[in-house]
Amino acid sequence: MGANFTLDLANEAETLEFGAALAKALQPGLIIYLHGNLGAGKTTLVRGLLHAAGHGGKVKSPTYTLVEPYTVAGYNVYHFDLYRFTDDEEWEAAGFRDYFNPQSVCIIEWPEKAENVLPVPDIDISFTIQASGRNVSLTAHSVPGQRYLDTIIKNYDKSLSKSKSYE
Repeated sequence: MGANFTLDLANEAETLEFGAALAKALQPGLIIYLHGNLGAGKTTLVRGLLHAAGHGGKVKSPTYTLVEPYTVAGYNVYHFDLYRFTDDEEWEAAGFRDYFNPQSVCIIEWPEKAENVLPVPDIDISFTIQASGRNVSLTAHSVPGQRYLDTIIKNYDKSLSKSKSYE
């Protein structure tokens, strides 16, 4: 594991488009961590992914609710934002552990805030703000994560970004 895919996203439209590309390969059972500073594009990426997967409504950051559930393509997607998460016991009391199952996709912003209670991700997606846009790096940590990453690389529209690298 540990294979990487890196690209530059110049603006919000490209971030939404890349989210849509991620949706095309999405499979139930995946756990995806999103890393990056405030304003890096994490929620924008999730919005692009969810809309491409079939969600027609609003996609908001679950900063205060901790999780927003969506049903797309016949399975559940749980979008977590753990920026304000402070107590591991809250995780257990809320029953969040049950959301992580083979029939669901869990996408977690700020996973480092709950590293003691979260399962290992299949994919890490890290955002770095640059002078002109964002750099996004994907790393696989499991066999399903590697299959997901391979599918993304295989199907990715090469016209989206001038800067990509594969390791």
